[in-house]
This record gives sequence, structure tokens and C-alpha cells, in this order.
Amino acid sequence: MLTISPAKIAHVIIRARKFDADVPGSGQARELRAFIAALNEDEKASLTAVMWIGRDTYDASELEEAIATAKAEATAPTEDYLLGNPMLADHLEDGLNALGISLEEAEEDIYPTV
Repeated sequence: MLTISPAKIAHVIIRARKFDADVPGSGQARELRAFIAALNEDEKASLTAVMWIGRDTYDASELEEAIATAKAEATAPTEDYLLGNPMLADHLEDGLNALGISLEEAEEDIYPTV
């Protein structure tokens, strides 16, 4: 079971896309890094697991194993590890999709329609 809300994952995806498209030194990387660093350890492990599922390291049915592995193998700060992945946003979105969670629905929790 995910211990991070889909809305938080969507927030990371949105920030990662802005980071990928932005001018170096604009602060996008710093903001994304701070957001990930502020997550608790369970959320960080779930975020890493979703990224691994999105890049086909694990199948969606192996979510619990991926989370356990992320916790056991966390040797570097999660934000450094994840930001070192040039396809972070795509892998997270693919991971959400594999878990049956739509990015659009997750974004609605960030930006609710009135």
C-alpha cells in the first residue's frame, strides 16, 4: 500500500517537469529537492517504489517488495537519487498508471475545481 498520497506524487511530477524545462539556477531544483526532503521515510520509499514501477524495475503487483527494497537500500538522500533520474516525471506518471491511479485525478487533489 502506498504511504504517500497520489496528490504528493502529482506535485513531484509537476515540479520535475518544470525543473526539466526550466533555466538552470531558477530555483526549480531547490524547491523540488526541498519538497522531497521534507517527506517522511515511508513517503520517500513509496515515491521511489512508484518510480521503479514506472521504469519497469518492479511490476505493480510487487509494490510492497519495491517499498521494502527502497527502505533497505536507501543510502543516499532520496532527493539526490530521484533527481539523478532524467526521466523522473515520466517514470512516476507511468508508475501511477500501472497502479491504476490517473495523474489527472491526482492533480485534482492539488488544484480542486470550484
